[in-house]
Amino acid sequence: MDVKELLKDLMAFPVLGGESNLTILSYIEQYLQQFDIQVHRVYNEDGTKASMHCRIGPPVSGGYILSGHMDVVPVAGQQWNTDPFVLTEKGDKLYGRGSCDMKGFDASCLAAIPYLVKLDLKKPIYLAFSYDEEIGCLGAPDLVAAINSHYEEKPQYAIIGEPSMMIPTIGQKGICIFETTVNGSAGHSSRIMQEVSAIHEASRLVIWLEGLMKSLVSKGNVDPRFDPPHTSIHSGVFNGGIAPNVISDECTFTWDVRNIPMDSIDDIKQEFDDHCAIRTAELKSVFPDFKIRTVEHHPAVPALDTDASDALVGLLQNLSGNNRTDAVSYAAEAGQFAEGGFTSIICGPGDIAQAHRADEFISIDQLNQGEAMIRNLGDYLSRDK
Repeated sequence: MDVKELLKDLMAFPVLGGESNLTILSYIEQYLQQFDIQVHRVYNEDGTKASMHCRIGPPVSGGYILSGHMDVVPVAGQQWNTDPFVLTEKGDKLYGRGSCDMKGFDASCLAAIPYLVKLDLKKPIYLAFSYDEEIGCLGAPDLVAAINSHYEEKPQYAIIGEPSMMIPTIGQKGICIFETTVNGSAGHSSRIMQEVSAIHEASRLVIWLEGLMKSLVSKGNVDPRFDPPHTSIHSGVFNGGIAPNVISDECTFTWDVRNIPMDSIDDIKQEFDDHCAIRTAELKSVFPDFKIRTVEHHPAVPALDTDASDALVGLLQNLSGNNRTDAVSYAAEAGQFAEGGFTSIICGPGDIAQAHRADEFISIDQLNQGEAMIRNLGDYLSRDK
């Protein structure tokens, strides 16, 4: 099967982040088993989802992981001009949900398999496909741990095929999403000076977080590789209150941190917690049951900061035909693979500007470049070192 046929098949599985992915996983397994490749599943706790990994080539250390994810984002509420789960070819573009992010890379990996299995690889290539990347990179930590524990040899590198227009990408921002709940005292709105409004206090916390973001910039915590070139702190959901004339006794807001590599999400969270502790002590004199509670939506996804001089960077420049490097402000699994001990880089077909939008597409040229890069990697690993 060629890469377009494989992409068509993968796109027909409308597996959204958070949903069971066992259907698309079974398809990928069956395809790989045609080439006598043994696939290993890494299940979630209730067995409804699984990541997978496999090895092509000899069991020796120093191999390369090709990392992708199997889930996509929803299409509800978007105005599509094509069926989002049917591959539609128009001119030089292939339309459909996941065509760019990132079933295009998955299809490129699978299309290269018939070529790779015929090579005399001196170092192995591994496929590592995860679930629930789109809702917080949830499957990757267990997948990384499974790869580290399953193989006697140690892979050395990881190539994460997120859409980068085939530009080797050595930096990514991390991300963590928090939910903060403020409990105040209910009462008549005329008593606002005698009560503690949860909405007012939550609003002050959102503004304080904005100030913290600006203070990091003023301290010089800037990395010009990114856009914006600093850690961003943003609140996107804010809920509280029951009526205009009732002082709110509860308000919840959700906020995220997208950190550049030099900033620590843990440090930012600790600074926020310290501020909340001071504010809580002040307001308990007015309302003894005043509380501020903050929880993580999911574990933080670490940033990526691969050294531009690393051998992997030069190799990917040669394999992809792109001599430049880049950094991206979106989060991906590259930081998790790096945290797991693999020198990591993002390099895959497609333009991130097309991801998550209606009429998502990948150009046929980019799709072919993705497969060519993987074939080139196979050729490189077949040479006597």
